[in-house]
Amino acid sequence: MKRFHWFFRSLTNSYSQIFFSNNVIFAIIIFLITFYDLYAGLFGLLSVLFTNLSASLIGFDRYKIKQGYYGFNALLVGLGLGIYFEPGIQLLVIIVLAAFLSLFLSVAFEGIIGKYALPYLSLPFVFTLWAISLSTREFTFLNLNERGVYYINDLYQLGGQKLVDAYYWWNNLPFPISLKIYFNSLSSIFFQYSTLTGILIAIGLLINSRIAFTLSLLGFYTAYFFYAVIGVEFSGAAYSFIGFNYILTAIAIGGYFIVPGRISHLWVLLLIPITTIITISTSVLLNVLYLPVYSLPFNIITLLFLYILKFRVHKNMKIQTVVVQEHSPEKNLYSHLNFMKRFGKDSPIPVSLPFYGEWFVSQGCYGSHTHRGDWEHAWDFEIKDDEGRTFRGSGDFVEDYYCYGKNILAPADGTVEEVFDGVADNIVGEKNLKQNWGNTVIIKHSEFLFSQLSHLKKSTVCVAPGQKIKKGDIIGKCGNSGHSPYPHVHFQLQSTPFLGSKTIEYPFSNYFLKTDGKYKLQKVHTPAEGDIVSNILTQPLIKNALCLVPGETFEFKSENNEEVILWEVKIDYFLNKYLECTNTGSRAWFRTEDSMLYFLHFEGNRKSLLYHFYLAAFTVCFGNPGGLKITDTYPLNMVYNPWPLVWQDFLAPFFRFYQCGYRLHYPESNDRLSESEIVLASETNTFTLGRLHKKYSHSLHISSTGISGIGFDNGTVKKYAVCIRK
Repeated sequence: MKRFHWFFRSLTNSYSQIFFSNNVIFAIIIFLITFYDLYAGLFGLLSVLFTNLSASLIGFDRYKIKQGYYGFNALLVGLGLGIYFEPGIQLLVIIVLAAFLSLFLSVAFEGIIGKYALPYLSLPFVFTLWAISLSTREFTFLNLNERGVYYINDLYQLGGQKLVDAYYWWNNLPFPISLKIYFNSLSSIFFQYSTLTGILIAIGLLINSRIAFTLSLLGFYTAYFFYAVIGVEFSGAAYSFIGFNYILTAIAIGGYFIVPGRISHLWVLLLIPITTIITISTSVLLNVLYLPVYSLPFNIITLLFLYILKFRVHKNMKIQTVVVQEHSPEKNLYSHLNFMKRFGKDSPIPVSLPFYGEWFVSQGCYGSHTHRGDWEHAWDFEIKDDEGRTFRGSGDFVEDYYCYGKNILAPADGTVEEVFDGVADNIVGEKNLKQNWGNTVIIKHSEFLFSQLSHLKKSTVCVAPGQKIKKGDIIGKCGNSGHSPYPHVHFQLQSTPFLGSKTIEYPFSNYFLKTDGKYKLQKVHTPAEGDIVSNILTQPLIKNALCLVPGETFEFKSENNEEVILWEVKIDYFLNKYLECTNTGSRAWFRTEDSMLYFLHFEGNRKSLLYHFYLAAFTVCFGNPGGLKITDTYPLNMVYNPWPLVWQDFLAPFFRFYQCGYRLHYPESNDRLSESEIVLASETNTFTLGRLHKKYSHSLHISSTGISGIGFDNGTVKKYAVCIRK
């Protein structure tokens, strides 16, 4: 069954990949219209089957074969040859050889262009068909196709006068001339000149992607009006057979390789006129050899633009290349927006608070005392009690201060760069200005990221230069050495390894902020002066249950169904971790950190238990200070069904009136069962123009054995599944 599914998807994707899609419905539409000419359709199908089978037998990447990356170039070659020449054994041999050549060129271009992380697009098709076209001029056994000359006769024999009348009716519909050329341009991708074929492709394109459809119109009409402005004469037929270059360029730049948005649409408006210039100039050159331009202009402009973006010194976030390709402009956009909102501020190297327990920021960045100028991005941390005092008793001695002698931790993995020790603690109220920084440890985390922790207690530094350390390792104890009238720890991040270097702006990752007795998770944030902050202290009960390990399996049984549901934690080709439901084939990708679980993507059956788990555990913290609430947002396409999103898809690059949010509630710390059992309650909320539209509730039950149950309630349907084996 899996082999059949792989074979089927490799076939359908080879058709839809011409428009950068993996939509099965769109693929079927394209498959059917290729049989507008029976022999062309058969030779195209044969070329795809032969190429995919050969690629598999040779041992090329099965994922790329399944995605149709090799097959779609072979399809275009087979269609072209099937249209140009009369069928026969000789043509069959040529098509097999051409399929081989297109496969070899695809793999070769993948190696040559791929090392720059660029796609090879339809270059294999262009070069293969050029080579065959030039060589077949010497082949006397091949005859040019004359089926088009007698096409009406063929139609009459196939379906009589009614079919002939229907053909004329479709092709003579009173469309504006520009729209008719648009439809013919779409059909010419498959070597046809048919309004009906173009209409069917446009419908398939619309079903596949609303953004791609509007981009196809934008690209076409930009070129259409540019031709009129520059005064270039063209006929409908001649223009149609180059017009698809502008359609494909607009889709590629506007929404497939670039995240769709206002800026990507503006780039389409700029690049399409350049594409027309390339089209005209290359056509003049190729006319010398009597060769069509095919899709060469589209390839040149798309590759050139993607290549020059790699030389940006400053990555302008307004024009963002797609990192994880989902083969749909809408999905690319929704996933990108969600990723940027969730992780866009993530630091290259997450830095944690350098202590246990709750501390407060006695002086923050741009502080009023010493955090000025070169040292404006730094923090001083102390501990205070419920009454706001930082010491017990009179506070005359360093030992009176709550933070004095507390362990100071490495904020991230790294190598100890410098250690300064031997400076005695100051008497409370006095400062050591000669040894300003006091006892200090400097840690190298990367080539241009160092942390400095100062004012440590004498003789407590327990690391040495060159020593490898892990995040959370103890490096010393809080003291009162150097320019420090009261015990505290000074922390700063810098780009150079020297004592007292200029500070850099850099946030902390994953810590709790306490406000009015309530805790808020700060994923990536800069603590402000007066903030009460603490590291996430993981609760073993939650972490053991949700720190999903590859190879781990789960079995569930629904209260209303006897079927046993099996999950397994796996790793894909790109080393991404995911949960797979054996029953439905559904998959949910995730990532885990020291104290967090994040779900990233879901594919499969939205009625499955795995989908409800994806929603329920979208973002989970492994710590629970009591009453914690976490908020996050889902990608729109992960919550809304496709049809309700249709109108949103058209406007998505410019405005989004739908939103969907996630809320997770932890029990209060005085819950008597919190040590042996915990229930995490989450909500999935959908909004229209900011107003609540729908609300779904989930419950995640965790016990000492792990996940014990998953519940779901959408107001009309309630489900609960029990974990019967882990």
